[in-house]
Amino acid sequence: MYFNFAATAALLSHAHLAQALPQIGSSISSSSVASTSAVSARATVWSVSEAAVPTSTAACNNSPDLCDRHYNNITHMGAHDVAFLRDSSTSFSTSGNTFYNATVALSAGIRLLQAQVHLEAGVLRLCHTSCLLLDGGTLEAWLATIKTWMDANRNEVVTVILVNADDQKSASFGKVFTSSGLSTYGYTLPTTSSMLIWPTLQSLISANTRLVTFIASIDYDPAFPYLLPEFNYIFETAFGVMSPTGFGCDLDRPSTQSSAAAAVSAGFMGMINHFLDKDAGFGIIIPDVDNITSTNSPSTTNVGALGKQGAECYIKWGVKPTFILVDFFNVGPAIETADMLNGIVGTGRVVVSTEPLTLATNSASRFNGYSGLTVVAIAMAVVAIVNTVWL
Repeated sequence: MYFNFAATAALLSHAHLAQALPQIGSSISSSSVASTSAVSARATVWSVSEAAVPTSTAACNNSPDLCDRHYNNITHMGAHDVAFLRDSSTSFSTSGNTFYNATVALSAGIRLLQAQVHLEAGVLRLCHTSCLLLDGGTLEAWLATIKTWMDANRNEVVTVILVNADDQKSASFGKVFTSSGLSTYGYTLPTTSSMLIWPTLQSLISANTRLVTFIASIDYDPAFPYLLPEFNYIFETAFGVMSPTGFGCDLDRPSTQSSAAAAVSAGFMGMINHFLDKDAGFGIIIPDVDNITSTNSPSTTNVGALGKQGAECYIKWGVKPTFILVDFFNVGPAIETADMLNGIVGTGRVVVSTEPLTLATNSASRFNGYSGLTVVAIAMAVVAIVNTVWL
């Protein structure tokens, strides 16, 4: 059993008070995931303090237990840099952060999608530090695929977080959200203050405002009120972690908050960045896929494990993390940690392999079709950018 619930349950017993209140202060099958006895046992202990009695038999975000919970009192598992694939389409690019695309992630239970946006030749594109390194296509096309998925899955609330690498205005993003059709699902806050009562999932579903969008480095624009400045509402832990011992719960951003405790008191929602990087040489930083099984593990005792950071931040902050970002979400599987924090056993998810994808007998992984010295040249050209852009 991964979680040491006996040791943590008492420390988390206050959680029932937070449940009904805002936090203040390629291989998939069509079958749904079966509830194993091990997962059920772990989730049950959390549910003693976490789960309000559901009033709905329909599942919201893969569980009827989540329908009556407020948006900020749920842990939303997220796929970091989900537009940047490490699969056959990119020749298993070593700069990729995910084995499966955004819609596969959603079908597997991921409800937070994060990506990095650049302005390239006047078009907003999903580029990994540089479009030369890894190009995930236009933002409009990507958002359109999310809309198609949401059209077909009407009881699901999805969160999108975008890194605004080139400091574009809200209007630039708003035009693309509109043209993709995704803006029709956008949720607009009743107030711009962080001290607000977020709606329940059921409220968002009933109103069909099932998309919550945060964008870094934008100002609020009343013309596009569903595009929320990320760091007006979210605080996060450190990213760019290079060692399993580097995962912690201290506030890294925004600078407007002095500590995680201060951010929680101000109504901010906490986000855990739990993805490990490594130096591939020449100052080139890439995702550490070699250690992804231990990194995404739900263990609460193993150093560097996702479950351990999740439990520790819950205890330190006094509220569960609202968001968690991981690389290669299928391994672990990462969603198990969110399920245990939420006290649920998820239903209605497609089965995705929990194994890392590899190039099998071909050991020469390439960056987006490039290889050898070309890769080094491209990567070295963007090393300076890597140090300034959130990966």
